[in-house]
Amino acid sequence: MELHQLRYFVAVADEGSFTRAAEACLVAQPSLSQQIIKLEKELGTPLFERLGRRIQLTDAGRMLYERAVVVLETVERFPDELQQADAAGRGRVTVGAILTVAPYLLPSWLRRFRRRCPEAEVVVHEDLTARIVEELVRGKLDVGVLALPIDQPALHLEPLMDDELLLAMPAGHALANKSRVTMKDMIREPFILIDPVHCLGEQVLAFCLERDCRPRVVCRSSQILTVQEMIALGHGVSLLPACAAVADRSNKRCYRALAGKRPARSLVLAWHKDRYQSPVVQSFIEVAKAETAGSAAPSARRLRDRSARGSAT
Repeated sequence: MELHQLRYFVAVADEGSFTRAAEACLVAQPSLSQQIIKLEKELGTPLFERLGRRIQLTDAGRMLYERAVVVLETVERFPDELQQADAAGRGRVTVGAILTVAPYLLPSWLRRFRRRCPEAEVVVHEDLTARIVEELVRGKLDVGVLALPIDQPALHLEPLMDDELLLAMPAGHALANKSRVTMKDMIREPFILIDPVHCLGEQVLAFCLERDCRPRVVCRSSQILTVQEMIALGHGVSLLPACAAVADRSNKRCYRALAGKRPARSLVLAWHKDRYQSPVVQSFIEVAKAETAGSAAPSARRLRDRSARGSAT
């Protein structure tokens, strides 16, 4: 059953004539008649009673007519309704974010996005990098928040920010008062590692090995919050992203930038190159970029400034 068949059927019922219906639909009368016959064969029942020059609906025809009118009206209204929804900022955005980013960036993005598109729905999926990439490629997610490297040619990667890795330690730790903290200082300390199941854990280990530094790992955790709590209890130090440090309001921990080449991870927005982006998805991407550029990176710099001032006093 096709839409043009329903249009021809309704026209015949309204006009009471195949000839007048063909004229109204701007189609040749034999073609219209053929489509009605095809529709009747598909449904397995006559839709019209042909009574000489006069035709009338059968019982099945009356049932179909009621439903066909609703279907056609819905289809005809849809473009206008879609434009109105776009103008009002309605729609749905599905966002995938890695677990070491989602709690620190998404809340401010969603707050700003809600002000911009109050009628939009946002669904957030927190997962590991590989799973988010898979869902983006399959079209299950509109946009992802990930850390490089990402090796998937089907995805467009939009740079967001470099999220510096800072040395996290208990408040009052001896290293907190040093004017310059190096990798050699860190290697002497018990180290709490983000589990390498996360790309962040892999990046921390890679950074250490590149500098011929093998941290003395005493514990691993898959949650940044758990690592922070263990640091506060004096179990060791760690390298944590600046976005987590900025969000940390506790006075039980402090953070310092490492001297020399500072470790960082590059955060990106990702989406399928060939997937259509609705206006509401585009709005979310714009908000994410504006919020990151205008808030997250400066906050990390202010955090380092505060640490430097604390060391000087």
